[in-house]
Amino acid sequence: MEHLEAGALLAAWEAGLASDDRGRALLLHGLARPGTGAGELLSVPVGRRDAELFAVRRALFGTELEVRADCAECGEEMEFSFDAAGLGTDGPGTPPGAPDGPIRVEEGEWTVEFRLPTPADLAAVGTVPGDRARTALLTRCVVRAEHGGRPVTDPDLPDRVQRRMAAASEASDPLADVTLNVTCPDCGKATRAELDIASYLWAELDAWARDTLLDVHLLATAYGWSEPEILALSPLRRRYYLELCADA
Repeated sequence: MEHLEAGALLAAWEAGLASDDRGRALLLHGLARPGTGAGELLSVPVGRRDAELFAVRRALFGTELEVRADCAECGEEMEFSFDAAGLGTDGPGTPPGAPDGPIRVEEGEWTVEFRLPTPADLAAVGTVPGDRARTALLTRCVVRAEHGGRPVTDPDLPDRVQRRMAAASEASDPLADVTLNVTCPDCGKATRAELDIASYLWAELDAWARDTLLDVHLLATAYGWSEPEILALSPLRRRYYLELCADA
């Protein structure tokens, strides 16, 4: 990911400051697919998008993630390391094991083919309350449905069919919901902690951008260099100049 240079990262960060979580996830995904339009990015299955975000994270900050979560039993804050080396993909495309086409499930007299949910689908059902959100999401993703061998348009899918669809979707797109089981060091109880890679990566990019701009300020003040000149320096050389400024 040679295109992940400082200028592009700072531009994405600056745009993200005025955006919400969905907009920031879109900006981060754009780093994985430079030049790709928003419409195409929003049509990528959620797990495939997150696989590409894990790859961006690996390229920028490595594979080790520091995760914090509160114990569901005693409320103690836990901090632990998670190695995400096995997650992600090196570029746009289908992660290993993910389907290329619609997924087919059969339940009783029902046969349903559906596609994996995308960020656009999640945004469309974002205001739907409670359990109705799952129904609305699955209905949006139906490609073809048959009941008793006859095609059904705008199907009212029974709960048992929806459960089969949800299970098949999870099995086919596991990175769409990365959940970690963490044992509390105080009470010994296990807690399920969801890892939202888009939010995690944004927090890291935000911290990196603020540190980088501070470096630019210090070096520009000391040497009179422009921002592009400072960003063109390798991190090692930039750190060396900053040490010289501190010793002066």
